[in-house]
Amino acid sequence: MLGVYFSGTGNTKHCVEKFMEFYDGSEPVSIESPDVVEAIRKSNDIVFGYPVYYSNTPKIVKDFIAQNGDALKNKRIYVICTMGLFSGDGAGCGARLLKKYGANVVGGLHLKMPDCIGDVKALKKTLAQNQQLIVSAEQKIEQSAKALKQGRPTKEGLGILYHIAGLFGQRLWFYGKTLHYTDKLRIDKNKCVGCGKCIALCPMNNLKLADQKASAGERCTMCYRCINSCPNKAITLVGKEIVEQCLYENYTQSRN
Repeated sequence: MLGVYFSGTGNTKHCVEKFMEFYDGSEPVSIESPDVVEAIRKSNDIVFGYPVYYSNTPKIVKDFIAQNGDALKNKRIYVICTMGLFSGDGAGCGARLLKKYGANVVGGLHLKMPDCIGDVKALKKTLAQNQQLIVSAEQKIEQSAKALKQGRPTKEGLGILYHIAGLFGQRLWFYGKTLHYTDKLRIDKNKCVGCGKCIALCPMNNLKLADQKASAGERCTMCYRCINSCPNKAITLVGKEIVEQCLYENYTQSRN
């Protein structure tokens, strides 16, 4: 079994790592890795994880599936989605695209994790509450990995009822948000010190340094990686200021 994931702020990476730990102990690989397509070609069974944005699949993940449809054809795929609240058919969105390219989707799993949208107050929780979300997700992951090994994969996010819930719960109202990459990323030049951290982190190569200041292009996939990692809190997307820098690693304090 091969674990594959896209993760903006670390939530999905952690969840796929835990799933593979419980399933067979193997190490998953990011879709950003240069070796990922070859690994997919060599594997018949795949766990595919991604975060849900506006109840939909991130554009970078959609493009990865479309560009590598030949490698994914005939693979047995179990889809894992992470989310801050509710997605309805988050796994179904990716599943339908995977099926379009000939993959066989065998199951789906939805996991609530700490919210990653650092410039909006909604969905923010205390450290203790976020740590409990992670604990609950890990318990669910362990149970789901065991069920998959026993040939009883969970089917969350798949099927018509989930599809209807996803459409009317969120996606119809925000359909255009994930249809294309966005050019709405904003960088406060007064706060930016030109450290280049955001440039190194961006999965889209959408950021560059000019005159010792970062600037953004038109291909942001809304992963919030740069926003939540900027040391001067100079980057925003949906909101106008940073409420909380939401990285998975920030919620692991004092868990043990």
